[in-house]
Amino acid sequence: MHNDAFDCNLLAVFDAMLRERSVTRAAAQLGLTQSAMSHALNRLRDYFDDPLFVKTSNGMTPTIKAEALAETVLEVMTAIRTRVLPQASFDPASLQRTFTLCMTDMGELVFLPPLMKALRKVAPQCKLRTLQVPIPQIEALLAAGDADLVLGSVRTAPELLFQQQLFMHSFVTIVSQKNKLVRDILTLEQFETLPHICVSLAGRASPTYDADFERHGLKRNVYLHTPHFLTIPLLMEQEPELIATVPQELATVFCRYGIVRAVKPPVTLPPYALSQYWHPRFHHDPAIVWLRQLVKETFDQSREIEHS
Repeated sequence: MHNDAFDCNLLAVFDAMLRERSVTRAAAQLGLTQSAMSHALNRLRDYFDDPLFVKTSNGMTPTIKAEALAETVLEVMTAIRTRVLPQASFDPASLQRTFTLCMTDMGELVFLPPLMKALRKVAPQCKLRTLQVPIPQIEALLAAGDADLVLGSVRTAPELLFQQQLFMHSFVTIVSQKNKLVRDILTLEQFETLPHICVSLAGRASPTYDADFERHGLKRNVYLHTPHFLTIPLLMEQEPELIATVPQELATVFCRYGIVRAVKPPVTLPPYALSQYWHPRFHHDPAIVWLRQLVKETFDQSREIEHS
């Protein structure tokens, strides 16, 4: 937008002339002297090789070329006023707001703690609320402002939504510490015969990685379908033969409590993207823009610490 031949400040001069149709009034609006305004207008005329605004009985009337430029200039200046300038005055430290995030119970256990820590540090007056909803309801919730962001792996997310990938996560199989049948390596036979806990989230008939097992010709002996990740280790403690395939990050947290241990599944599953999703209606909302940046930075920092 800015080069040696054109000063972007001249866009404000053009914009003021379009609205005021008077050099004197445009100068007053911009806080310029009439001499400075005239000088800026002459620079615009030289650049476009056109008078741009000519004196008539109705004031300074735009020429054909000025009218052709008008829509673009107005769009640029409107974007600056409504989308750029508010960001400069946005102060998260004084913001009082409850942000609503759609995520699974896995997200609450693994990803919510670092986000809470970051939020309390930079926006101490803000609060959080989480929801777990069926995928078909996500778009309506975001559009209505009843939810601000969705965090997760939503492979069937509505095309209308904006999204940003946060990172890729892989899968491991977890087994009870009491399970004496499985050693360091989970065999193909054990994987197919041992009873599985299968997490089926709201609105999904089965986990998306079921198709990956099927491509390898694997069939799971699913004993329990549940919408909750957090019950898995407790169930395994009571029934040590149960196994489950879960995201690596969740397995890492589970293993800290000494109830389960992680082993590699007999086939390598492709990684899945964990992303944040939001509605176009709030794409330029300063608070949501800031929240998205905070989420991305928090995830990046967490991953750096994890791999350091």
